[in-house]
Amino acid sequence: MCIRDRTYTATAAIVWEPGGELTLEPVELDALQNHELLVRIEACGICHTDVKFQERLELPAVFGHEGTGTVEAVGNSVKGISPGDRVVLSYPWCGTCPSCEHEEPYRCESIPELKFGGQRPDGSKPVRLNGKEITSAFFQQSSFATRAVVAEKTVVPVNTDQPPEMLAALPCGVQTGAGAVLNTFNVQAGESLVIFGVGAVGLSSVMAGELVGANPIIAIDMVQSRLDLAMDLGADYAFIASDPDLLDRIAAIMPRGTNYALDCSATVPALRNAIEVIGQGGKVGIFSAPPPGQMFEFTTRGLFEKVGSLHGMVQGFSVPQKFIPELIRYQEEGRFPYEKLVTTYKFEDINQAMADAESGTAVKPVLLME
Repeated sequence: MCIRDRTYTATAAIVWEPGGELTLEPVELDALQNHELLVRIEACGICHTDVKFQERLELPAVFGHEGTGTVEAVGNSVKGISPGDRVVLSYPWCGTCPSCEHEEPYRCESIPELKFGGQRPDGSKPVRLNGKEITSAFFQQSSFATRAVVAEKTVVPVNTDQPPEMLAALPCGVQTGAGAVLNTFNVQAGESLVIFGVGAVGLSSVMAGELVGANPIIAIDMVQSRLDLAMDLGADYAFIASDPDLLDRIAAIMPRGTNYALDCSATVPALRNAIEVIGQGGKVGIFSAPPPGQMFEFTTRGLFEKVGSLHGMVQGFSVPQKFIPELIRYQEEGRFPYEKLVTTYKFEDINQAMADAESGTAVKPVLLME
């Protein structure tokens, strides 16, 4: 049954103040626009982006951008997806700019507004609380809810028996970390890889490096349990980031430097060290930027002297409709065991899940709505 012309109800996690307690509240969802779908959310991953943007958007708001569930209704112009289909929700893009036309949606000119604008492209907001529109359409989904109105381009149909918590771990951090290795840098067997910060993104990079035979893979973090997990997932060496002899230890393993260095920590010391450890022609990847109005202080001299390059990583240069099914297949083949990252929480325990994500207690927290 298609019920696209009516409004819907849901329970959503509402953010009232940056870093404050979220509350589960009944909300009303807008009727579907032509290129939108209604998805019953079964699980949603938690990402640091859901916390970071609490200070940048008008509150109250509904966040969440790693949803998975079942399609309940589709807009008039949606093609190839039907009610009852199982889907994963990833990032949105416009579909009309030159990058999108060249099948590079991760370079879409409209990505900042579509992801972080807190509204649809037309300025409307699909979630209402007590009859008033609130900030929503985060990543064009706002999937910290039992239902979500989502843009068609965020939707990845999947044909798998994997449980919802597995699918909800993929759309952002895991896809980004794996994509950096497999897509952006296209790391080859025998090439070396140093990873600063082994949370969900960094550990996904470790697994992708192991998948393609990168050697050596060096993991660096402040948390020993994460370093232990990195070793279990394929790292050859693991070092505490605060070790005063860190650079000497890396140089002892690779006197000529590494082919690739990934700064997954978004810290200035890690970025400086990443530039320091690359060899001639080496490449450095970064996954985040300072807040608006702030700058990272670092020198590019090392890049110049080594004829190296610095790459901004967005979504792992991934086309989700192609890449997410690939990651699922790798996991089912036993070659990408990202299930080791996942910790599940009931939807009503979202505040504990958010706290565990911030403290590092959980690598990849996933909320279960049912």
